Amino acid sequence: MDARYRIRSAVPADAAALVAIERRAFSDPWSEASFREALASSWSFGLVVETGRGLAGYLIARELAGSGEVLNLAVAPEFRRRGIGGALLEAGVAALRRRRVDEVFLEVRESNISAQALYVGHGFRPVGQRAAYYRNPREDALVLRLELKQRA
Repeated sequence: MDARYRIRSAVPADAAALVAIERRAFSDPWSEASFREALASSWSFGLVVETGRGLAGYLIARELAGSGEVLNLAVAPEFRRRGIGGALLEAGVAALRRRRVDEVFLEVRESNISAQALYVGHGFRPVGQRAAYYRNPREDALVLRLELKQRA
């Protein structure tokens, strides 16, 4: 990732900027209320990539009973192909590791080949499928899992 970017913890005040990226990245976007709820909760956290021109991307994840889940990850179209998605994913997995999770799950659209390549390139492996998981357009999701080896 380019050194002009900085990853920091997301805060509820970032919600409007996250929605702006979300609406450009996904056909079935989260609402601002959904972002605010996730960022205010003790069971979830967010990371953002900050630039001199505003936010370039984000990751929202949660931890529950020893498992982690990447709930949402997006990079604004003008910042793609610069390593930002991979940097966010690595930072998110590191944060989940610090929370002592044993595994991390995520869902990805079957048609989103570039996101699948990112996740597989970071060690995630397909473990299942969710029929008609996405609504707009209706599409199946692949469930991917990353096993984390905790250090003793």
